[in-house]
Amino acid sequence: MIIIADGGSTKTNWCLVTEEGKKVYFNTEGYNPYFSSTDYIIQSLGESLPTDLEKDAITEVNYYGAGCSTDEMRDIVKVAMEAVFTKAKVNIGHDLLAAARALLGNNEGFAAILGTGTNTCIYDGKNVVMNIDSGAYILGDEGSGCYIGKKLLTDYLRGYMPEPVRNLFWETYKLTPDDVNEQVYTQPRANRFCASFSKFVYDNNVHIEYSRNLVRTSFEDFFRNLVTHYPDYQKYSFNCIGSVGYNFRNVLEELVVENGMVVGNIIRSPIDNLVKFHLEMAHQL
Repeated sequence: MIIIADGGSTKTNWCLVTEEGKKVYFNTEGYNPYFSSTDYIIQSLGESLPTDLEKDAITEVNYYGAGCSTDEMRDIVKVAMEAVFTKAKVNIGHDLLAAARALLGNNEGFAAILGTGTNTCIYDGKNVVMNIDSGAYILGDEGSGCYIGKKLLTDYLRGYMPEPVRNLFWETYKLTPDDVNEQVYTQPRANRFCASFSKFVYDNNVHIEYSRNLVRTSFEDFFRNLVTHYPDYQKYSFNCIGSVGYNFRNVLEELVVENGMVVGNIIRSPIDNLVKFHLEMAHQL
């Protein structure tokens, strides 16, 4: 039995493929090694994996994760996976490679992630060959759920929200400005905290113009800093994975066209396409 997993900073989608070809899906929290230690990942998996999962029967784990961009970061996750799946060969890849494989298969092109965080790349059909550093959630991640959430929280702290939005925000969360600052600056996983408010923007119908402008300016920053700097970027279609890109795809598609690209695949999660990719690769061996 093999496992394919796509790990974001917030959530990990897993698929177990049995020897009979049956697919079993389940979720755990996300394990970004910049925020989660090996010991934490082991503990969390012990608590959140399905109780009937036969871990010793797993022969291969293909895990793609946010933050798994260097050998050091990949090792944090790999050691944890090897401790949990003791009989399995463990392969750790970056979530950007997962996005490219899920969106493009074996074809070259442009691929992006717009979820809790952001990333972009040019893919040659096998590997990521060009990547503009997203800067992560403190320095960059333009267009991400965290970025949108930060803009919303900044408007809340500064009193820039339209009154109906501010009232709904308070009714929904009961957060004072001091509460917000404490969560962001003294509590762990501030990126998840900020990203959680993108759902408020998506669900908020009190002031459509405000919400739409918040998303649009976030995506404008994304294209300006993380898309248009790729050489000949307009020759590629725009392909994107992630809940933020998917949920706000009506605004995203406008920006794609305005920046001279063609809309390609915009999907919520790569897991189904990733499973298909790995099964096709296995059949070619």
